Amino acid sequence: MKTVVSTLNAKYIHTSLALRYLKATSSDFDVLIKEFTINDPSLEIAGTLYDLNPDVIGFSCYIWNIEETIPVISILKKIHPNVRIILGGPEVTYDSEYWLQRVPEVDIIVRGEGEQTFNKLLSSIQTNQSLHSLNGITYRDERGEIQSNPNAPKFPLNEIPSPFRFEEDLPDLSKRVTYVETSRGCPFTCQFCLSSIEFGVRYFDIDRMKDELTYLMDHGAKTIKFLDRTFNINRKYAFEMFDFLIKHHRPGVVFQFEITADIMRPEVLEFINENAPEGLFRFEIGVQSTNDHTNELIKRKQNFNKLTRTITMVKDGGKVVQHLDLIAGLPEEDYQSFRQTFNDVFAMRPEELQLGFLKMLRGTGLRNNAHQWGYTYMDYAPYEMLSNNALSFLDVIKIKRVEDILEKYWNKHFMDYTVNYIVEHIFETPFDFFQLFGEYWHQQKWNKIGHQLTDLFSRLYQFIEKHALHHADIVEGLMDMDYYLNFRQKPRNSWKQRGIEHQEKQEIYEHVWKYYDFSEQGYTRKELHKHTMIDLLSFDIDEYLQNGLVKETPSLLIAIYSPEGKKVEIKKGSIPYPLKKLPNGRQASIQYWSFHHIV
Repeated sequence: MKTVVSTLNAKYIHTSLALRYLKATSSDFDVLIKEFTINDPSLEIAGTLYDLNPDVIGFSCYIWNIEETIPVISILKKIHPNVRIILGGPEVTYDSEYWLQRVPEVDIIVRGEGEQTFNKLLSSIQTNQSLHSLNGITYRDERGEIQSNPNAPKFPLNEIPSPFRFEEDLPDLSKRVTYVETSRGCPFTCQFCLSSIEFGVRYFDIDRMKDELTYLMDHGAKTIKFLDRTFNINRKYAFEMFDFLIKHHRPGVVFQFEITADIMRPEVLEFINENAPEGLFRFEIGVQSTNDHTNELIKRKQNFNKLTRTITMVKDGGKVVQHLDLIAGLPEEDYQSFRQTFNDVFAMRPEELQLGFLKMLRGTGLRNNAHQWGYTYMDYAPYEMLSNNALSFLDVIKIKRVEDILEKYWNKHFMDYTVNYIVEHIFETPFDFFQLFGEYWHQQKWNKIGHQLTDLFSRLYQFIEKHALHHADIVEGLMDMDYYLNFRQKPRNSWKQRGIEHQEKQEIYEHVWKYYDFSEQGYTRKELHKHTMIDLLSFDIDEYLQNGLVKETPSLLIAIYSPEGKKVEIKKGSIPYPLKKLPNGRQASIQYWSFHHIV
């Protein structure tokens, strides 16, 4: 009996740990893993699976792939009517009878943890046994009627064989994300999350997991993401694992964890800050909301002061990249309350801030009680909320425009100096900047066209000229610096049309050459022209970089790039240089310049 287990990942670099668990647990059967992405055409996926001529196909289903999986199933049953179609995964575990009714081509649904159930199911299919006594499934009986058997009991996690030792996975380990888990379950009861439905936390043996991680690193895995819902809930286990990874990691590997920040002990953070190499760890922290009443309604316990302490300690340590999550649309959090939540969290300047919207997942408390808060939401996955009694659909659309600008102008880190100045000196709060710019972006219809890096700069400058013209000169200077920081080699063009005239640039180069021996850096006069960009700033760049103060004393920024594209240090110096006229026509005298290697 030939069995294929398959799924549609969100991206090619993702891998499905679930499929590998199923294959490892069902080693007595001929099980083949086939992964696709949600962007692959349905007919192409179905054709690939048809060519394998399987007797059984199992699909792992989630909110991001269920709607793309259904057309594949429909095609398969038409071209291969005798194949058994089995679904599993969190999306079909709840309301499983609904899924069998909606997708008549599906024969069986495996609910909950499927490893042992799937193995028993394959045995029953192969021997043509009745399914009425197999726990953990919903299926169609001989008469075509839908039957749901009791849930399967939990089992010790160490009974699952290793899912990481398949030879076919080794060539791509370095190119894709490797998912692991050290535990299952979550002690918290957040009503928007599926983990709130299960009770208790079970662990894999830590020595086994150390061995698994060593194997993965030895065979080239570079990005290893832990799927534990709260990695640090068991302090001893988490600390021992952090210590192991710090001592035994391989160069270039990154470990990603989902942690609960307000229960993280300061001594653990101090240990990481003192011992971990920079960039080894990445923390994902779900803040979701800073509204205490909202958190109480969704049964979410959160101490924001302790959470802030953790995030600040991690940021000050400079070793760990932090990704913080917010959820718009939670009960009783209206537009102004969410504005406050956003500002509370953005004040900590996380490396990444993801603004998501509430998904009304099947089986969760929020979906079951949606009427209580007047929720409307999408009928099909991902079941995103559209409105509730505190947040109108118009409010939702406005916040989506905040999300768009946040992703383009903060999470990408194309212009950190510029954005930090804008949110600190121009607008009342960071949220107001992202909101107003989001509205302006939409009004200009830029959401309907693509953009390159230069477009991001020019469009932001256009917005600043419109809404804060008296800050435009300073913003322009910071954008110059940010723009050059995005390149390892001299960019072909500036982001702006205007600049210093060619003849004046020649005079500046000649004057600068007299005061600084560029030959020590390996540059001739010709190479200095070839590998530099020069701009006139309206403020004292050194004062701003060192103290964050805007002193309106013009200065020159010369960006020098290494011919080999190598990264070199930022260097500062000053050279007296009287410049009689600024490019915009105003008179000024520049008493010094700042020389920066900025790549």
